Amino acid sequence: MKLNRLALLPLLATGAVAAFAQQAPGFFDRARVQDVQPQYQTVQTPRNECSSQWVTENQPVAGGGGGYGGAIIGGVAGGLLGNQVGKGHGREAATAAGAVIGAITGDRISNGQPQYAQPVQREVRSCRTVYDAQQQLTGYLVTYEYRGHQYSTVMREQPGNTVPVRVSVTPVDEREFRR
Repeated sequence: MKLNRLALLPLLATGAVAAFAQQAPGFFDRARVQDVQPQYQTVQTPRNECSSQWVTENQPVAGGGGGYGGAIIGGVAGGLLGNQVGKGHGREAATAAGAVIGAITGDRISNGQPQYAQPVQREVRSCRTVYDAQQQLTGYLVTYEYRGHQYSTVMREQPGNTVPVRVSVTPVDEREFRR
């Protein structure tokens, strides 16, 4: 068990050296912050906006019931009148015919009565989607100065008076250097 742990130490050391070697060359320093401007983005947030209104409508009401009452009364009256006519099987046929004709007539009379409008109030609700524009902070535009040169970057958080910078040195072509 101890041998396995000891074998892991060189592997871990090699991994740490490789990770350090992959970092960008250079050193860290601090640059002076000159300006910080918050950066915003407009976000549209939907919401429902509803309103209610009370409206009065005239609802028709049948005068006389508008149901089967007229047909029933007409059928009975027609059957009684038909029963007064004829003899034997003719009387039965006249009763049946009178009942049918009376029911049809009673229904037409009952449903043909004038209708009266009764005012009824009801709520009418209408909704629509509206969008509220809101400003959302996305970061900060930071202008900073390092050794006489001005730079800008966008940062997630507001920096203090200085920002950390990585300074690196890279060789240049000799012709470029002489300019």
